[in-house]
Amino acid sequence: MRLTLNPITDSYLLVFAAAVVLVALLAVRPRGGQVGGWRQLGLAALRAGVISLMLMLMLRPTLVYTETTRQAATLVMLIDQSRSMSVRDMLQGRSRWAAMKEALETAAPDLRQIAREFELRAYTFDRTAQRLNTAGGHIPLPDEPTGDQTAIGAALEEVLRQEAGKRLLGVLLLSDGAQRAYPPYDTPPQTGAAALRRLGYPMYTFPFGQSRGLGQVQDVAVTKLLASPSVFVKNHLAVEGEVRADGYVNRTLPVRLLFETEPGEMEVVAQQDVQVTTSGQLLPVQLDFAPQVPGEYKLTLEVPPQPGELVTTNNQRSTFVNVLPGGLSVLYLEGSLRVEQRFLRRALDTSPDIQVDYLRIDPQKPETRPGDLADRFKPGKYQVVILGDLDSTAFTEPEMNRLADSVRRGTGFVMLGGFHSFGPGGYATTPLADVLPLRMDRFSRQQFDAPIREDAHVPGPVRMMPTPLGLGHFSLLLSSDRRANQAAWSKLPPLEGANKLDRSRLAPGALELAADGEAPLLVAHTYGAGRAMAFAADSTWRWWMQGFDHEHKRFWRQLVLWLARKDESIEGSVWVRLERRQFAPAERVDFTVGAQAATGEPLRDARFEARLVTPGGNPRPLDLVRQDAEMVGSIRDAKAAGDYAIEVTATHDGQPLGSSRARFLVFEQDLELDNPGADTATMQSLASLTGGRSLAPEELPDLIRRLAAETDELIVERETKRSLWDTWSTFLALVGLLSAEWFLRKRWGLV
Repeated sequence: MRLTLNPITDSYLLVFAAAVVLVALLAVRPRGGQVGGWRQLGLAALRAGVISLMLMLMLRPTLVYTETTRQAATLVMLIDQSRSMSVRDMLQGRSRWAAMKEALETAAPDLRQIAREFELRAYTFDRTAQRLNTAGGHIPLPDEPTGDQTAIGAALEEVLRQEAGKRLLGVLLLSDGAQRAYPPYDTPPQTGAAALRRLGYPMYTFPFGQSRGLGQVQDVAVTKLLASPSVFVKNHLAVEGEVRADGYVNRTLPVRLLFETEPGEMEVVAQQDVQVTTSGQLLPVQLDFAPQVPGEYKLTLEVPPQPGELVTTNNQRSTFVNVLPGGLSVLYLEGSLRVEQRFLRRALDTSPDIQVDYLRIDPQKPETRPGDLADRFKPGKYQVVILGDLDSTAFTEPEMNRLADSVRRGTGFVMLGGFHSFGPGGYATTPLADVLPLRMDRFSRQQFDAPIREDAHVPGPVRMMPTPLGLGHFSLLLSSDRRANQAAWSKLPPLEGANKLDRSRLAPGALELAADGEAPLLVAHTYGAGRAMAFAADSTWRWWMQGFDHEHKRFWRQLVLWLARKDESIEGSVWVRLERRQFAPAERVDFTVGAQAATGEPLRDARFEARLVTPGGNPRPLDLVRQDAEMVGSIRDAKAAGDYAIEVTATHDGQPLGSSRARFLVFEQDLELDNPGADTATMQSLASLTGGRSLAPEELPDLIRRLAAETDELIVERETKRSLWDTWSTFLALVGLLSAEWFLRKRWGLV
């Protein structure tokens, strides 16, 4: 404490001069006669008091002293109340929750003591943190944990927000350590731990539970379901799955495949029994089924609930499958690994309504022949057969007879150019000789060990151009305008070579659709009810490689459509595409919609309207954003478990184009109990990140006592000023002295 002076105008000289003048005034005698004795002394004393107060007011004295305040630190306890804490994997079969409550009861005396000396703040958390009333150091907890998520990161952020500006002794986290949260509560725990580290506050973690999950509790879960998103009607759909079995050792579990027959009605269509040999075993499952009716159907892989299971929501997984009506099944046979086959297959795979089965057969290796080749040539098995560079010796005569009969009955057929195609492949004397639209020379045979016959091939570069007839043919339409179509073909890169087809040996009624000068390249005709083509080239992949991938895909799609007699259709096709069909609650669902003409060309100026139908049957509109020739959308609020549907309608030039519908599933998931294993490693890393430690539950009382003993209270010093001259007491004293002096003078007759 100290006294400071602050004279008016900061001048001690002025104060001194005033003091001299005022003291001199004491010598002035009052009028009206002399006053002597004690009266004179009394008046002098009063005036001296007034002069002293005046001088004090001019000096303006201030008393300066320092005040100290004590701010207690805060201990924060963060307690996990999610359902995974109910798992009974602690000693003597106790639940994690019971073990944690016992640890808190053991530490109750220390908590009461620390609540008297410091501030105790306790929170429970599941998806968010909730503050508890900790009066007297008592932490009230519910009888059982009921939270459906474990959002450690979000809880830490909430605690830091509520305790901002305080000094923390530390944060005590009591949990099994496994983060189980959906957006927007899925903040990584490391984010909150990093914030504690920046503030200098340690976190001490107390893990509860075993990392092995359910421990001795029995549980069966379907962990994987894989199925093609589309299949053609009456074709086999292969389904792969995986089942995890905890417990049930030496038991047989039935795994069933269910297929939707009516909306909301499922029927078992296949079953496989799996044998459990060890706990926690992953059991692979393979099933298949041939859908008989076109449409979109739900597919479910399930294991019926078993005796003693704690959780049954993980006993099944579902997805959706499009059973395509009138789709094209294409069989593609090749004899050599050449570049053309890779790009041809890629081009056809971009068409959702074309499914290609590819087989490579080495005529010199009989083991490469599939055993069901004859069955694949049955009429109706495939709509189109593509035969690449494959020598005729790869087939038996009955097989070729069956293939020829299949074409006669309506199957489309095309033979591609190659060293062992057409005459060089020995087809001039086979049942396929009449199927092809040309007459082959049996003397042009190419032997496997002989040099390539130059007389059977046209050397490159070969420029493929439609003939006048071909410019209007469906398979060669790169543009609907005839001149634009010719211009488009003229821009395509030349091919590397082709088989030599003799124009004079074309079959009666054959159509020469494309050629390079005098060399026919693409020839077509009708064989019975089927259509057949001879395509002499084998290097259209050059178009794709040089930037004409759109033209490449369109050519091959239209060629296959023509062979399958699908060229008469001029209807547009509207589609909805989902990358997958299973989603967790509130998970983002992205989808794409579009439309295409029968030729496969995207309709870029089509207009779309989309809506979402929820499990309750309530529709609502969806926003779409243009992305090149397609539209994209996103769903972020599909939280309720069940089946959802995206419905899209499209128009083109003001005319209805069609509609499409795609379903997806938000699966019912017990996030806390599906896989409730504790994560002690995360608890250790969080504590280490903040400079704290991961401790056993029985060490909780010792930690609380140590924190109380090692942490000093925060002392805050504050300088305080108290002025002595501008107070009511000073003012009243001055007024009192002046009034007394005036009263006495009046009484004594001096005024």
